[in-house]
Amino acid sequence: MPDIRPTVGSGALVLNATYEPLCVVSVRRAAILVLSAKAVCVADGEGILHSARSALPVPSVVRLTRFVRVPYRTHVGLSRRAIFARDGWRCAYCRGPAETIDHVFPRSRGGRHAWENVVAACARCNHTKGDKTPAELGWRLHSPPAAPKGMAWRVLGHRAPDPRWADWLDLREPEAA
Repeated sequence: MPDIRPTVGSGALVLNATYEPLCVVSVRRAAILVLSAKAVCVADGEGILHSARSALPVPSVVRLTRFVRVPYRTHVGLSRRAIFARDGWRCAYCRGPAETIDHVFPRSRGGRHAWENVVAACARCNHTKGDKTPAELGWRLHSPPAAPKGMAWRVLGHRAPDPRWADWLDLREPEAA
């Protein structure tokens, strides 16, 4: 029986007619956009999609043929998975593997549920910290929590980007001099 589960590259990046990243859709949706001439394939993925009469390379990046005006949100939505992705799945206090989220300034003491007050934490540090602030325990954060910025976060959210999307999402590392 063939394996039909989605793979790592099971999504396709959709670009506006101006090559501006819009969103990520399934490979099936991207293929339908290409077949209906609403988009053109800019970069191929791995594999080929077969039908009874034709074959189409799996699209990895597609560009819409008409410009679409999309109002962007100015902020990235706060979610548990996004917090873990921002912090690299590491505890903000001990840098061990993160299992839970923690409010730096506890909510029971007036702390907000916002990007600037929420970090990923391991269960041990979270339990030890309890209803205290890091300053009261003599702890320090390895990096101050902040809302993620950039085009990649707006388009991808917590998803891991496909390396073929790097040119359109400004993911390239700066060259070392």
